[in-house]
Amino acid sequence: MRWSDMDAYGHINNVEVLRMLEEARILAFGPPGGTGAPGAEPPIALFNAVPANAQSLVSEHRVKYLAPLEYRNIPADVDIWISSIKGASLGISYLVSDPVTGVPCVKAETTLAFVDGVSGRLLRVSEEQRELVRPWAGDSVFA
Repeated sequence: MRWSDMDAYGHINNVEVLRMLEEARILAFGPPGGTGAPGAEPPIALFNAVPANAQSLVSEHRVKYLAPLEYRNIPADVDIWISSIKGASLGISYLVSDPVTGVPCVKAETTLAFVDGVSGRLLRVSEEQRELVRPWAGDSVFA
């Protein structure tokens, strides 16, 4: 959490919560398309298993605010897992909790699709990608 993420009430602003979800997704799966300079290998190198011209696009976010996430000078706890594997998309679930009290503050889900960067056509989730994420699969946070 950053000081600038806070709103006038001392809570993390809802727009910044989506940024936190994005950061959790990148930390877990790596940067899409090999963008950026080399760094640490992510726990699930999902984006290493896509064609070079593929783009990963967010097609949907669903967010439910359960309790205020108050600003603290330490990172929030974000649990992240794969909640669905479909033909051309992955569902990613998140549970964001207060790092001191452990109280769940946000539950969310992102649908991520892979698209051919040249043609704009959807790409099927490959068997390699399915095998890569299967160990981290679980139920939807909204189940």
